[in-house]
Amino acid sequence: MATETNHSPSSVDPKSGFCYKTKTYQSLRPKVPLPPPSQPLSITDYTLSQLHKSPTPISNKAVLIEATTDRRVSYGEFLSQVHSLTSSLKTRFPSLSKGHVAFILTPTSLHVPVLYFSLMALGVTISPANPTGSDSEVAHQVRLCNPVVSFATSATVKKLNRLNIPLGTVLLDSPEFDSMINAEVASTHRRVEIAQSDSAAILYSSGTTGRVKGVILTHRNLIALIAGFVQLRHFGDPDPNEPEPVSFFTLPLFHVFGFMMAVRSVANAETMVIVEKFDFETMLRAVEKYRATYIPVSPPLVVALVKSDLAKKYDLGSLRMLACGGAPLGKEVTLKFNAKFPNTEIVQGYGLTETGGGATRSLGPEESLRYGSTGRLAENMEAKIVDPETGEALPPGQRGELWLRGPTVMKGYVGDDKATAETFASEGWLKTGDLCYFDSEGFLFIVDRLKELIKYKAYQVPPVELEHLLHSHPEIADAAVIPYPDEEAGQIPMAFVVRKPGSNVTEAQVIDFIAKQVAPYKKVRRVSFINSIPKNPAGKILRRELVALVLPAGASRL
Repeated sequence: MATETNHSPSSVDPKSGFCYKTKTYQSLRPKVPLPPPSQPLSITDYTLSQLHKSPTPISNKAVLIEATTDRRVSYGEFLSQVHSLTSSLKTRFPSLSKGHVAFILTPTSLHVPVLYFSLMALGVTISPANPTGSDSEVAHQVRLCNPVVSFATSATVKKLNRLNIPLGTVLLDSPEFDSMINAEVASTHRRVEIAQSDSAAILYSSGTTGRVKGVILTHRNLIALIAGFVQLRHFGDPDPNEPEPVSFFTLPLFHVFGFMMAVRSVANAETMVIVEKFDFETMLRAVEKYRATYIPVSPPLVVALVKSDLAKKYDLGSLRMLACGGAPLGKEVTLKFNAKFPNTEIVQGYGLTETGGGATRSLGPEESLRYGSTGRLAENMEAKIVDPETGEALPPGQRGELWLRGPTVMKGYVGDDKATAETFASEGWLKTGDLCYFDSEGFLFIVDRLKELIKYKAYQVPPVELEHLLHSHPEIADAAVIPYPDEEAGQIPMAFVVRKPGSNVTEAQVIDFIAKQVAPYKKVRRVSFINSIPKNPAGKILRRELVALVLPAGASRL
């Protein structure tokens, strides 16, 4: 969706990147060269081609380590498994072809990255979803992406059994799958030619209008992101004494942040340490054992590292960097973290599933000291700050809705042309729904969310979805859901409930009613009973009035 704009150097402020002629913000990073758009190229081929540029032999180096079992996969084994699985899939499913969708419902494991790379090499669009999602959420996602095949585990397959998936489901924890990734590679299969404009992945993003949306990212989107990460590898002066990069993955691989970080890790020939289910002490133990240098995190994890006495039990001296995303990180938490871990840098970033992740980021120690900021515009990215009332593009220091444009911006929402049309302005601008401003040096600050999404840890929870479920309760007359600040999670969903006359429904019953129908991160965690829900004349809930009821003055900026 990127569109080229001509900017004369004289009209662009070299400090902020603001172009006074076009009222747009330009990235202050060096431009990253991308392959010609017409060149056939998959994200798999592009990423694996970066491995040939590694200055040291990597065949025996671990690409993946499972922290709880210490099982490892070397780069040599990983490449062999990707080729074997690609060949096995062609043999097992002769009708599986470019443009088809594969739905993936599995916890993180050593097999998941292999599966992603194999399917994308075939031109099959991967659609990974949260394995803890409820039956109705999974059914909705399957309806959206319309897969021909699915991949699950023996623990998650029951959520797919009644759904219509033509080629059926392959279990990743079965002997059959093991034989598929270790099969002799047949050389008879023709290579699939993939256009960069072809869909590579459908990742799920919660919308404000209710249920989850499927974000279509193309091979070009992912190539542009990885090209940026590869260039970052050369940022600053390399230190020959620096240890080999080892990432500990707190993020699930179905989430845009985890997915992109996994592809980035392979492109940079790094080692990633994974766990099926995140546990704080398991992470600390793994950082010490594997000398992890890097952790992608969400703000609640930074809070936990600051507050927990457990952190003192383990040697975390190898940690060089935390890359924080998913929600803004407060200045006070950052300062406390810096005091406790003076040798570990926190860098922040901002992105959406719709931009494949990182749209802004801070680089280096100096930029990370710009507290409260999510950094500067990423390479090849442009932005506008637009007044939501007038539509006017605004200069530095003024607040408005953030619009983004660049080669990583999604193709659209699968099966939802209306939502796609509403999200894009003319000339390829993506409307983020976030209220933001750039300062005079090009740093982005997130003020608030126009979208009203609740940010629970790194997850997005749409209030409307929970409100619909609350409305279905026989003893509830009306309901509204707001974000309530929580030190550990960032925000938690809080429900305001109007009981039906004669009802004595309790807080525990309301919480339990929702918990049975949604993924764990979407659960309502507080309930307040109220006589009526404040609304405007058009019937829209006035959430700010509800926020003001439960929060002291000054604490209502969430």
